Amino acid sequence: MTTDRTLIGLRSTGIGSRALAVALTLMTAPTLVITTAAHAQAASPTLRNLAEAKGRYFGTALTQGDLNAGGETNIAGTQFDAVTPGNEMKWDTTEPSNGHYNFGPGDRIVSFAKSHNMRVRGHNLVWHSQLPSWVSSTPLNQVQRVMDSHITTEAAHYKGQVYAWDVVNEPFNEDGSLRRDVFYNAMGTNYIADALRTAHAADPGAKLYLNDYNIEGENAKSNGMYNLAKQLLAQGVPLNGIGFESHFVAGQVPASVQANMQRFASLGLDVAVTELDDRIHLPAGSAALQQQASDFGSVVRDCLAVSRCVGVSQWGVDDGHSWIPGTFPGYGAATMYDGNDQPKPAYHAVVSALGG
Repeated sequence: MTTDRTLIGLRSTGIGSRALAVALTLMTAPTLVITTAAHAQAASPTLRNLAEAKGRYFGTALTQGDLNAGGETNIAGTQFDAVTPGNEMKWDTTEPSNGHYNFGPGDRIVSFAKSHNMRVRGHNLVWHSQLPSWVSSTPLNQVQRVMDSHITTEAAHYKGQVYAWDVVNEPFNEDGSLRRDVFYNAMGTNYIADALRTAHAADPGAKLYLNDYNIEGENAKSNGMYNLAKQLLAQGVPLNGIGFESHFVAGQVPASVQANMQRFASLGLDVAVTELDDRIHLPAGSAALQQQASDFGSVVRDCLAVSRCVGVSQWGVDDGHSWIPGTFPGYGAATMYDGNDQPKPAYHAVVSALGG
């Protein structure tokens, strides 16, 4: 209305058309600048920016196959500031036969991370699963040499490129006892301390973690991890953090997550949510999606409440490429993005939890 009245006034003074055009440009330019700024402020925040503002990271997991999916990589590179290789740094990929290494797949994930200014969580050096048969059939008196050689070679290859390593992955049974795998059978409980010391020698700058599932709340398994962590620290073993995988079922996130994180943090350890997803019994209705949103938001708030919780990583980017349906028949829809790479209520709950 103001512009219209001014235009009438200018015309009544007999101003020429050229001068009139200049006058109108000057009047409308500030409005254009304000409008552009308003649009910029209204742009959706990214998970990575919101997390970084809180002194945390927000990561995801990628495999080689994911790098060929444009929708996934666009979200990964925009929304997340950390990446965990899904399979590419595991033993069956990196050393499929004794002394013969293949770092190409892992290198491609690292290259993607570097090009998008993302940190890398190395995953993993020692694990009973996805282990080549030649390791399991190695004579027990040679297992320590084989394990130390593998750790040294892989950690040295990625030295300076990896923020943290899951040095030993999933070492516990549900009752809090250690798994009787080839490493335990050869070295007893000492294999974990040896693995951590060997990794530290190969890459002194990397944060070294023990990582497991079903240790998110206080229970027998997390008690086993807690007691082991205390023993290792008392022995001067270079342990820096505990990874809570956090593969949840919607509506079943333990109420004691924050308290459990805090007791590990009180030992002087970092804690991280390393593989977060929250599976739903399909088909996923609106109530289930809202429950999932509540779960995701709760986990993020728990992390923010513990000063030594350094970050959260979702396991995968979207529902269309999640591991859940293939592993848990009848379940799926476990991530913050649907199969068309559109954000779900869980995404918005996380944004809100991060202060967006």
